[in-house]
This record gives sequence, structure tokens and C-alpha cells, in this order.
Amino acid sequence: MSPHAGGSRRVPRLAATGLPLALAAALVAAGTATASPSGPAHVVRTATLGDIPLGTFSNALLRGSVDNDRGIDLGGIGSDIYPAGREGEYWTVTDRGPNGQIKVDGKKRRTFPLPGFDPAIVKVRVTGDRLDVIDAIPVTTSSGKAVTGLPDQAGRDEAPYSYDARTALSYNPNGLDTEGIVRADDGSFWLVDEYGPSLVHVSAHGKVLTRYVPKGLRLTGTDYPVVEALPSVFLHRKINRGFEGLALLPGGDLVMALQSPLSLPDGDAGDASRTTRLLRFSPRKKAVTAEYAYRFEPVNVVDPGEDDTSELKISSIVALGGDRLLVEERTDNAARLEAVRLDRRADILGGVYDDDTTSPSLEQLDDPAAAGVPVLGKRLVVDLNTVPGVPLKIEGIAHVDHDTLALVNDNDFGMTDGAGAFDAQGRLVDSGVETTLVYVRLSKGL
Repeated sequence: MSPHAGGSRRVPRLAATGLPLALAAALVAAGTATASPSGPAHVVRTATLGDIPLGTFSNALLRGSVDNDRGIDLGGIGSDIYPAGREGEYWTVTDRGPNGQIKVDGKKRRTFPLPGFDPAIVKVRVTGDRLDVIDAIPVTTSSGKAVTGLPDQAGRDEAPYSYDARTALSYNPNGLDTEGIVRADDGSFWLVDEYGPSLVHVSAHGKVLTRYVPKGLRLTGTDYPVVEALPSVFLHRKINRGFEGLALLPGGDLVMALQSPLSLPDGDAGDASRTTRLLRFSPRKKAVTAEYAYRFEPVNVVDPGEDDTSELKISSIVALGGDRLLVEERTDNAARLEAVRLDRRADILGGVYDDDTTSPSLEQLDDPAAAGVPVLGKRLVVDLNTVPGVPLKIEGIAHVDHDTLALVNDNDFGMTDGAGAFDAQGRLVDSGVETTLVYVRLSKGL
């Protein structure tokens, strides 16, 4: 098979490195205990991903994609998690790859230390206290080339720079900042992306089939089909705060969560707002069928140590059956999980708040419900701040059984911001944060 064919690359190709990647001859189920819950929510199991050089991993999927991994290990797979069928096995997805920020002349520049890195769908298994990679699929264009994680459009996305922020890099219209992941019954995957923001349909072998973007985005030059099918108001997404959560409902519909409120009418309004939006999409109709207003708790409720409302984010949503969802509200230091129901009466699609000239905008309303907006009701399931052993920056959540969740963090590939992220030789100064999956037993069933 050609190294650029875009197919699934079985991890045994990396076995010669001695890394924990070989697919075991006998699959060992790694389950969780099934006793009835008692007492407060608590961690019942922890598994950690070992060190896998990112160059070795990436080049086994797409040869020559990473010429120098700068000492960075595989990470970032905690962007989302979805059950893979066998107990203890999950599909995960990386984000756009190692990236950071460095100030130059008082302005922050977005750095991409490995500009050739290609986002990947990664299958993992919990084995004891280890999180093992057992399969990986590169996300590719129609011709089998890397989509990369580079920004798409000048003037809309942050300009990309080299690891030291000294050299400007090229934009790539194929680039994806992948986040949420689900797998359809036909074996294909659906991902969400922060750049567009967009919904991306990917074949079982990783090839982008269609990228659905907001109307008016005018993304050209891609090596895969692009369809403008989302409300144009989503063009006002905050930079790096596009779609991050994705759920697959029992009937086959998808729900996408916008990470943060839209910048309507401007960035200041978005930063001050506590109202973000969810979209419901029908793969059968290939169209958005509903839109919902979601209201964050005050930031000091989500994170008692924080007073900046702009730090609020949705990083994961999970289908719980019927039209119920589990929604994660978080900052980088705290998180709460809320249960919501997608009430048909709460649909705002095509209404006045999809018009970006409406004033005040939905994001500017101090109390949307009092203004007549049908905000989704919610119920607190668990405050993760009160559960010892849960890592920071949880971005992936999976529903394991009636009272157990699997949570995984995004370790940012061990990167930090600032000029000190790399040493004088251009090698990563690792943060020491590992990719960790924990099982959390809830105090009562979902």
C-alpha cells in the first residue's frame, strides 16, 4: 500500500521500536467494577499513555510527514474519546498537533513546531494502569495527503510560525484542528474542527469525505469536498474556540457544541457572554435541523478560583439516550458535568439570533430566558473539582455504563507557552503532563 493511500495503519509496524504499540494476540478485556455506587463520585481506575516518539508514530502513518519531532512524544489524543465496542477500548483523536504561543514585539504568535504533523484517529486500550495504542488512522485529503493541522485562511485564522516564532509558515486550506469524534454504524467517523468551525465526515480509512462549514466561509483550494451547510452566524466564532464537542444521538443525528460564545457583535461581547450554542445535524438530510442556546454557569461556580468569564468552555458532549446529553463546562483548572435534554421547543434555528445584525445579539443578553429565548434546562451530574485524582483539562468523556464515565485529558503534547518551551537546541522542555484516562464512578446513575 502506498504510504499516502490514507488507509488505516496497523500499529505492529512500530513494534520494532520497542514501544508499547503491538496488537496483542489475545485481546484482554479491561473492564470496570459493576457494584452499585455508594458515597461521593470517585476514581476507580487510572491508566496512562507511555512515551511514544511523535516522529516514529507519525511517519509510520504517513512516511516523511515529520522530519524532526524535537523530542515531542505522542499526546493530544485526549481531544475526545468514543467507545470502540470492546470493553476498555476507545477511539480518540488528536488535535492539530503541538502548538504554542510566543510573544514577539509584544504580540503573541502561534507556533507550530511540527508543521508536517497530521491529525490522527487513535484507538487505545486500557490494560491495567497502561493506555496502549492498538491502531491509528491518519486523516487525509481525497488524494491521500496529510490534511495537517495548519490554519486555513489568512485574515481569519491565526498566522502560523515556526517553533521559535521567528519564521512565518504557510497556511493550508486542508488544515483541521480536530476535536470531537464519534463513529457511525457504517464504520465512518465524524469529527468537529475549530477552524471553520466545521463538521467533518471521514471514511473508515481516514479520508475526508465532506467538510461542512458555515455559509459564506468561502474556503477554497481544498483537496476534498467542502459544503456550506451551517448557519452563517457561526462565522463569528472566536479564534481557537470553534466546535469542540460532538455527540451521536441514538437515531443517528449529530450534535455539535461551540466551545465558547460567538464574538457578536465583537470580541468583547463574546468574552463577557455566558451563552453558547449547540447545533443538531442530520447526516441523512446533510443539513442542520436545530439550534439551541446553552447557558454556562457563572465562571466562579465552575471554577471558584477564576473570575474571567472568557475562560468558560464546552469541551465534550456525550449522548445519554433519547435526546439527553451530558455537557462538560470547564476552565483549564476545573470542570462540571451537566445533563440536558434537547427540547424541541428550544429550537432557535433560523430565528432572529441567527441574523448577525440583530441587536442586542443572543450573546449580549444578560438573561436570555427573561428575554424570551428558550435556553436549555440542565441538571448538575458531578462537579469534577470535588473528585480526587481527576486530571486537569479533561476534553474527552465517554459513557461506560449507567454510573461510570471514562475521562481523558488533553496534555498538549507536553508543550507550554513562551520562549522557554524549547531548549537552545530546539528540543522540547516537557511539561511532564501525561495523557491519562480515568474511570469515575458517579454517586448515582445517569
